[in-house]
Amino acid sequence: MSYEMYQEAILDHYRNPRNFGELKDADISAQGDNPLCGDEIALYLKLNSDGEVEDVKFKGRGCAISLASASMLTVALKGKTLEEVEKIDKERILKILGILISPVRLKCAILPLEVLKVGLTASKHGDK
Repeated sequence: MSYEMYQEAILDHYRNPRNFGELKDADISAQGDNPLCGDEIALYLKLNSDGEVEDVKFKGRGCAISLASASMLTVALKGKTLEEVEKIDKERILKILGILISPVRLKCAILPLEVLKVGLTASKHGDK
């Protein structure tokens, strides 16, 4: 895919976010923000009996990069086991986004991943 196509994909996910909303019966949920630019993201995961992500939603507000990253992350999470989810890292997020991210925008791009990691850690300790 060309750089322009990745930019188009980011704009599409920003304008038409996938999996936007809230799961009231989520097994894992967390929220976080980036006070430097005002981005706010909340993630909700519902697991099936095999421990795979059956459903995932996010809500929030922020810049195109943070919301597109959250949307793209939710698409990538569906059907994954918790073990697979735990292995998702910053490099994977940047690969999903597919464009060069400036140091200033990096925090925006990885905010959804940071929120996910908080939720995973909390779920291991018995918190939702």
